[in-house]
Amino acid sequence: MTTCSRVGRIKPIPEANGFANGRGAQLRGWAAATLLGLLVSGCATATLDQAGSLRSYDNMEQSDGMLTRSKLRVSKEEVLAAKTIRIVPTVFSDGTAVPFTAAQRRLVTNAADRALCAGLSERFYVVASEPADLTVHAVITHVVPTDPTAVGVSKGVSVAKTILLPGVPVPVPRIPVGLGSLSLEAEARDPAGQQKAAMVWGRAANAFDSGRMSEEGDAYGLAASFGGDFSQMLVTGVTPFGGVPSMPSMQRLGFLLGGAPKYPACEAFGRAPGLVGMVGDSAGVPPDWTDKGPVAAKVE
Repeated sequence: MTTCSRVGRIKPIPEANGFANGRGAQLRGWAAATLLGLLVSGCATATLDQAGSLRSYDNMEQSDGMLTRSKLRVSKEEVLAAKTIRIVPTVFSDGTAVPFTAAQRRLVTNAADRALCAGLSERFYVVASEPADLTVHAVITHVVPTDPTAVGVSKGVSVAKTILLPGVPVPVPRIPVGLGSLSLEAEARDPAGQQKAAMVWGRAANAFDSGRMSEEGDAYGLAASFGGDFSQMLVTGVTPFGGVPSMPSMQRLGFLLGGAPKYPACEAFGRAPGLVGMVGDSAGVPPDWTDKGPVAAKVE
């Protein structure tokens, strides 16, 4: 992960009439902290490593989002002509230093696969092992773990704000220390093994991500973001960045809330944590407290 070499100075916030001391000073302090968090978090970026798993890296163009860096290529007409798709489970590349346990790695890779399956189901028929028009495979190329202690301190500050400033809608950013990041590469191939779409993707957590108190916390959430981006590219045939976001279908919303997936093949990745997961994310608990992981892992 790289960071900016310097952060812009924050000008003092002028005193408002009657707010020179007391709660006014507290509010100014929280506002300064919010701005500082925004400036520092905006400097963090993730690497765009190449692990060599893609058939080709030729003709990939830079296509970045507000928080995401990526290089991609897509054969629009051929991708849009495909009707069926198969997902090969995501893995960590052999050359990636992985600071996680085997269980933590499963949660991260499965988060990517579950998001891929949910997104691809919007247009494709997802199959398990049958022949398909396209086969998708993603590889994690780089990961930076989350600092659980820093997340815990951030949660403590958030609680303190609630106690000291009840009812005051002042956002409390996460302390921009120990933020995790994740990089992946993925492609979609036809039955002949020819690449029809490819993406190298990287993103770092920022001060406005809630954060979880575990080493894999940020990687877990970022893996799901990648799954959403790559699946959107295959569904639309164009970059997922820069356009107007589309509303997910009611079926996809139901799946994300813990309901059954549209196609049986997606059951292999387990049910989404749903509302329980949202509460867990807000509270900052480790992902394995709310996510049961892939079905295969449950029977091991």
